[in-house]
Order: sequence, then C-alpha cells, then structure tokens
Amino acid sequence: MTVLILFIILTFLGFSSQAQNFTCNSNDLDALNAFAHLLESDFDGWDFNSSSPNCCAWAGITCDSPPSAAVPARVVKLELCGRRLSGDISESLGNLERLKTLNLSRNFLKGSIPLSLLHLPELEILDLSYNDISGSFPSSINLPSIRVVNVSENSIEGGVPVGICSNSSKIRALNVADNRLVGVLPIGLGNCTSLEELGLATNFISGALPEDLFRLQNLSKLFLQENDFSGQLSPLIGNLSNLVRVDLTLNEFSGDLPDVFDRLVRLSYFSAQSNGFTGGIPTSLANSPTITWLSLRNNSLGDTIVLNCSAMVNLVSLDLATNQFRGKIPENLPSCPKLSMINLAKNFFQGQVPDSFKNFESLTSLSLSNSSISNLSAALEVLQHCRNLTTLVLTLNFQDEIMPDYPSLKFVRLKTLVIANCRLTGNIPQWLSGCRNLQLLDLSWNRLGGSIPPWFGNFSFLFYLDLSNNSFTGNIPKELTEIKSFISGNVSMVEPSPDFPLFVRKNQNGLKYKRAISFPPTLELGNNFLTGPIWPEFGNLKRLHILDLKCNNLSGSIPITLSLLTSLETLDLSFNNLNGEIPRSLSKLTFLSNFNVAHNDLTGPIPTGPQFQSFPNSSFDGNPGLCGDHGFRPCPDNGNVPHLSAGKSKKTRGITIAMGVGIGAGTIILVALVCLIVLCSCKRKVVDPENEDADNREKNLEEISSLVILCQNKENNKEIFLDDLLKATDDFDQSNIIGCGGFGLVYKAVLPDGRKVAIKRLSGEYFQIEREFQAEIETLSRAQHPNLVLLQGYCKYKNDRLLIYTYMENGSLDYWLHEKIDGPSSLDWETRLQIARGAARGLAYLHQSCEPRILHRDIKSSNILLDEKFEAHLADFGLARLILPYDTHVSTDLVGTLGYIPPEYGQAAVATYKGDIYSFGVVLLELLTGKRPMDIGRPKGCRDMIAWVIQMKREKRETEVVDPFIYDKQHAQEMLTILDIACLCLSENPKTRPCTLQLVSWLDNIDSVSSLHPS
Repeated sequence: MTVLILFIILTFLGFSSQAQNFTCNSNDLDALNAFAHLLESDFDGWDFNSSSPNCCAWAGITCDSPPSAAVPARVVKLELCGRRLSGDISESLGNLERLKTLNLSRNFLKGSIPLSLLHLPELEILDLSYNDISGSFPSSINLPSIRVVNVSENSIEGGVPVGICSNSSKIRALNVADNRLVGVLPIGLGNCTSLEELGLATNFISGALPEDLFRLQNLSKLFLQENDFSGQLSPLIGNLSNLVRVDLTLNEFSGDLPDVFDRLVRLSYFSAQSNGFTGGIPTSLANSPTITWLSLRNNSLGDTIVLNCSAMVNLVSLDLATNQFRGKIPENLPSCPKLSMINLAKNFFQGQVPDSFKNFESLTSLSLSNSSISNLSAALEVLQHCRNLTTLVLTLNFQDEIMPDYPSLKFVRLKTLVIANCRLTGNIPQWLSGCRNLQLLDLSWNRLGGSIPPWFGNFSFLFYLDLSNNSFTGNIPKELTEIKSFISGNVSMVEPSPDFPLFVRKNQNGLKYKRAISFPPTLELGNNFLTGPIWPEFGNLKRLHILDLKCNNLSGSIPITLSLLTSLETLDLSFNNLNGEIPRSLSKLTFLSNFNVAHNDLTGPIPTGPQFQSFPNSSFDGNPGLCGDHGFRPCPDNGNVPHLSAGKSKKTRGITIAMGVGIGAGTIILVALVCLIVLCSCKRKVVDPENEDADNREKNLEEISSLVILCQNKENNKEIFLDDLLKATDDFDQSNIIGCGGFGLVYKAVLPDGRKVAIKRLSGEYFQIEREFQAEIETLSRAQHPNLVLLQGYCKYKNDRLLIYTYMENGSLDYWLHEKIDGPSSLDWETRLQIARGAARGLAYLHQSCEPRILHRDIKSSNILLDEKFEAHLADFGLARLILPYDTHVSTDLVGTLGYIPPEYGQAAVATYKGDIYSFGVVLLELLTGKRPMDIGRPKGCRDMIAWVIQMKREKRETEVVDPFIYDKQHAQEMLTILDIACLCLSENPKTRPCTLQLVSWLDNIDSVSSLHPS
C-alpha cells in the first residue's frame, strides 16, 4: 500500500514538472507582454527577459495540456484577482484565443472594456468586478461559450448590455451591479434562456420591467435594488417559477403587489422595502410555504395584517414596519413555527399585545415601536413567556402608564430591552434584576423616579445603560463601577443583531435611531436629580466609551482616576455642583473627543494638550474660577515665589509690616486723587452743557448704555431699548432658545417694528465675552454680503452683551442634515448644491473681497444658516479675526471645532485661509453623505467620515458614500464631481487646496467641470 501511494505521488510530481516545462505559445506570450506593458504598476512574477520565457509557469496563468512537448501550450486561464494592478486593459488579451477564464477583479484597472475581449470564442468566465472601468458596452458582443459575466462595482455607463444574450445562450450569471447604467431596461434579456442570476442593482435604470424578462424560466436570483424602476410589478413575474431570491428595495414601484406568489414555488427571500406599494399583503404571499425572509418595510401598505401561519412554515423574519396597517396585532403569528424576528414598528395598531404571544416559543426579536399600543403591564406579562426572546423594543407606546413592578416577571434570555420615551412613571422595577443577560437597556425619556438600584453592578454583560431624562434621585450607586463589561469584558453586541433600528435618544428636534450592533459602551445618567460624588472607582471602567452625567446635582471634585478611562470618547459633567480643579491627567485620554464641564464651580487651570485645545469654549462656561486657555483669565504664576527660611522669618515679618503700611498709605492717597478727578469731571459736565452733544458723539463701545444700536434700517428713527428685547424674548425664556453659538445662547424675538430677529446673548467670563463682543461687531460691521449673516444691531449693558441678527427661518444646515427626522429627505440634491454654492460665495467674500480680509476659522454645518428659500448664510464670526493689509496671511490664535480642524493645525498653532478651505471640504462631504464628521455612535472603522470616504474612494466605491436620500441618477456625475472637489479641499498639503474663487467657479459650473486643478 505504501509503495502504491509513493508511486502515485511520484507520477503526479512528474506530470507537474512536465506541465511546467511546456513552452508558451508565442502569440500568447506576445499578448501577455503587451498587456503587462500597458499596466501603470509594476507586476512581479512575469519574466519576459528570460532567454526562453515560459508563461505557463508564471503566477496567475494556467495552460492547457498539449498532446506532446513539441506543441506549445495555450493559455486557458488568466487569474490576477487582487494584485493591485492599475492602468488600462490591453486589447492584446483578445489574442489569447483559447482563453476560458479571465479574472482581473479587485484591482485598479481603468479605461473601457477592450472590444476584443467580447469576441473570444472559448471564454467562459469574465470577471472584471471591483475596478474603475468606464465607457460603455459596445453594441457588438459575441461570446458563444460565456457562462459568467461579472463587471460589477465599476463606472460603466450607457445602457444594460442585453446584446450579450444574442449569441450567448449558455450564460448563467450576468452581474452589472454598482455601475452608472442608465435608461430603461430594453428588450433582449429574454434571449439569455439559461440565465440563473441577474444583478442590476445600484444603477440608474428606470421605467417598467420589460415583458421578455419574465421568460427566463431558469432565473433563481433577481437583484434590482437601488434603481429607478417604476410602475406596477407585472403579474408575469409569476412565470419565474425557479426564483429563490428577489430584491426590489429602493425603487419607485407602485400599486398593488401581484397575487401570483403561489407560482413562485422556490421563493425564499423577498424584499420590496422602500417603494410605493399600496393595498394589502397578497393572499398568495401570505400563504407561501417557502418564504423565509419577507421585508415590505417603508411602503404604503394598509388594512389589517392577514398571514396564514399554518401555511408559512418556513417564515423566519417578518418586517412590515413604517406602513399604514391598522387593527390589532395578528394573534396567529405564534402559529408560524419558525418565525423569530418581527418588526411591526410605526403602524397604526389598536389594543395591546395578544395573549396568544404567550405561546410564541420561536420569537427572538420583536419591535413594536411607535405602534399605538397600550397596557405595558399586560404586554410584559405576556411576553415573559417567550422563552427565547432576546430583543424587545417598545419605544413610544404606553403613554403616561406606570412601570409595572410585579416580582413574578422574568425575562431570562433578554439581551436588549428598550422602553424609551413613553412618559412612564414609577421606579426601576425589581424584576429587571433577574435579566442577568442584558447587554443593552434603555429606559430614557420617561418620568421614572426613586433611586437607581445597586444590583445593576451584577450584570456581567451590560455594556449600554441609558437612564437619562428621568427623575431619579439619590447617589449614583457605587456598584455601577463594578459592571464587568465596562471593566474588561466583551462589550460588543452579539451577532446576529435584528435588522431593525433601535431608539437612541430624543431631543428638541426629534428622535434618533441606529442598529444595535453600532452601540458603543455607554453609561447615560444625565438629566436626573442625582446627588453625591462621582466615585473614584469610575476609573476602573476602561472599556467605557461614553460617560454622561450632565444636568444633575452631583458635588465634590472630579476624580483624578477618570484619566484611567483609556477608551473614553465622551465625558459630560456639565450643569452639576462640582468643585476643585479639572484633573490635568485627563489630557492623556487620547480618544476623548467630547468634553463638557460647563456650569459647575470648578477652579484652577484648564488642562492643556491637543485634546483640550480642540474643545469649544462653551465646554467650560459657568465656571468663573477657571483660568488659562479658552478665553479665561491667565493663571497666576506661583512658580517663582521664593520660599523663606526659618532663620529669616523675623526680618521678613518686619519687611512685610513696612510694606503693608506703605501700600496702605499709597492706596489712601490714590483714592483721594481719583475722587478729586471725578468731582472735577462732574463739575465740568454740569457747568458746560454746550459740550453735551460732542460728548455723545465721542461715546465708544464701552460707553453704550441700554440703548440698542441698530446697524441697519437707519431710516427707522424709533429707538429700541433693552426692555424691548426683554419683552420680545419673554425675559430670555428657554422656550425662545433656537440655538447655541460659540459663546452663548441664541433666542428668537420680534422687535417692536415687526422684524423677526435672532438675539445672541453672550455668556462666560467678562474678558472672554468682551473680546467676542468686540470682534463680532468689528467684523460684521465691515462684512456685508448676501451669503453672510446680517448684523441688525447690538447692545451692551453692564455685563450683558447682545448681538442682533437677521432671523433665519430654516435654522442651520446641521439641523437639517443631522437632527430633523425628515431633514435629509427634505434636502434634495439641487437644494444641497444651492447651499454649497451660497456658502462658497460667502467664504470667497471674506477671503478675497472684504476689506480687511477675514478668516472665519470655524466653518461647519451648524454655522451655515438657511433662510426661507434655503439660501446659505455664514454665521458665528466669534472666532474670526481680522487680517489687516499689513498683517501676515496667518493668525496664531487657533480655534475651531473637532472634525473640521485641518491636520496641519495639530503641528503648528497657525490658522490660514487654506484651513477654512479644509473645513469647507468637510461641509461638502456632509452635504454629500448626510453624515457627521465624527460620529462615535457608529462602528469604529466608520466614525471618522473623512477617513471612511477616502477609503471608499480608494476602493472605487464612491457611489456608496452618497446619501441614499439624494441618490438621484441623473445627477450622479455632479455628485462625483463634488466628491472630487471635497477631496481636493481635504488635501493634507494646504498648498494643493483650491482657493475660494476656484470653489465658486467649480460649483457654479458643475455641469461643465472637466478637470480640477487647484492653482
């Protein structure tokens, strides 16, 4: 037996050696040589300089076996996937006449597909996916042996290449997804009679589906998602009896779904979410015995939900959220034997969770958010019997009910529980202590009271706890510092997580949602009535990313041990009663990107370092005892005071007494002189009334009283006083707050003359707001442009500094992109482009036309305000400093906002015009992607928007970064041009960034921009 095995091995090695000794056909060698020479990147492994090059032994090449060694071998496979090749594909590859497999996928190849490749008589597999190939398919395609064509993830334009079906009856898979194909889907695909898989996803294909598509009897996978297909889905789809997977997501289909699913006897996956389908669920679909994954989310389906669970024996996932279903939650869902994930959120149900759910043994994930159900006690009593339930989301239901506290309630396997924004009263129930497998608990935005129970410290897997915006009292339980997942455990959501969004938090602008898998390790206790200290033991929570304790009544000092939280990204301790110094060691927290200790009683120096320099001044407001950076007074230099020895104490005491007497006498004399000067000054004013007008004319900013100085509408002679502003804002009532600027709150008001205005009330230590007040007036009084916010007036009274601006009806760009629920969908591409153009014009005026020229230095989406017509206006010049003609082009007073700060600012504290350009590039990416520059709520690899976009661009996946709300196919090229402009603005080398005039030119002529070359 051993001898036989040895013989087989030696025979195989002999054949292998013989195969490598085949000589390469000269025509094939020439073709490969021409291909290699056209590549822009070096490719190791092919030696053309050898005296007798044998391509059959080269990497990525397979040759056939000729009948004898005298006959040269022919190349039959060329497989160079993921070799980082760049350059054009040579027409010479068409000379590989015996080629059966060509795989050049996942490279950086560009140019068009060579015509010769589409006429290879023996080619069976053509894979050019994940490159940057452009151009369009030629009308002439002749591939009689082809079985697989994959050109997905490129930039191919034109129409769908249905001509490939004319002479290619053997083709089984055609994948042209993620390109730039346009127009209607023409007739012709019906000739691909062997086709099993058709991928047209993520293109710009429009119109109705052609009838010949429904002649493909062998088709098993049909991917049409993310296009512009419209009209009704034809009942002819029932002819495709072998369909297994169908995805129609994100199109414009409308009307009723055809009732033909009984003919799709193999259908397992059907997604039609985010279309315009109406009517009810077709009877045949509601009786499908093969369907396992059904998603009809985000349509306009209505009526009651009727599913035949006795027939739907394979249904696992059901997503009917965001529709118009009414009536009661179906009682028969537990009869679906395999149904485990259900999302019925955002519908219009009545009543409560059915009692039949007690028998729902297969259920693992359930979301009923915002579905108008009631009776939380009954719901929990029923759902506790779902023994496999791991995810339960009940947000925005049960309004004003009491949190049930029945000791008998048990949820043994529950991992995610969200009962937020229900205005529940009562306490945290004792039964929760039995949910020892909890990973994520959100009870925020209710009215729960009492103390936070200590048994949370026993939860080994809990990594997200949000109890914010309630009415909890007492101390923070020290046991929270013992939660194992925050200390050293695995703190990620166990896969697979359900495919539906979870409520995150509510603010004045609405709700925010995200998937469970992206939640960072978090402890949210803000906006309660908690008292006592912040425990030093919080320093043990090394895996914690977010610690939010704001708006409580916490006291004592900030523990120095917080500097041990090496993973911390957000620390918010604002609006408490904390005292002492800010620990300097907090500057060692390299991941800390959001920090706030405003409105406490802190004293001493503000820590320095890269992190703390990037935090806004508002993070330290309301602490008059602080000193150092961020506009506070300089800290006293105590380091040079000499220490006196005991031997000199008597002499020192004598000197001290003498100095005291001298200083006291000098002070008395100085006070007397000041009083004399004041009396003389007053006498002169009384006896010389003729100088009164001259004195008034000489009043400067420091002498302005409660009179409001109006910069505009000077023809209106009616004076406005501080009392008018107080009346217009209801004494600066919180209900009139419309925003927060760099140094204070912004209020909406209506002046006595009927004008709507925004009043910025500056806050902070006096020196800081005085500098802000002076800078803003000086800057805005010079800067007058349609795309800059207009200063209407100002008022200085005692320690109050008020700036009066034109009111912007539509708030900030940040609000529309990141806060307002329907904001992103309301800003179509034309509107976003209009905003970019307006902001660019405003910035160009500041940089080029204004005299003196101005650096803005805090360009960001929250500083771009929108009027009633969504015209952009640059706002918040509190960070601007004038660049006088005789000054240099830089400013060393460095400020800005994290996510918008150019990389060079970290190396030298120098602000430049090109720094503003960098920040503007970030705003362009916000407009394009709809994402924040920094989002710690997203997975780690995607938190930095700029790095993520650059990486996607490097992988030739540019279209995936575009906000799906604006992914309008007819503007695709404009979007990609904006992406290129943004990337130029974000260049690491400031010298290669464009100037503002170039930005204005490019944006105004976006349709005709052929190349981008910054001067």
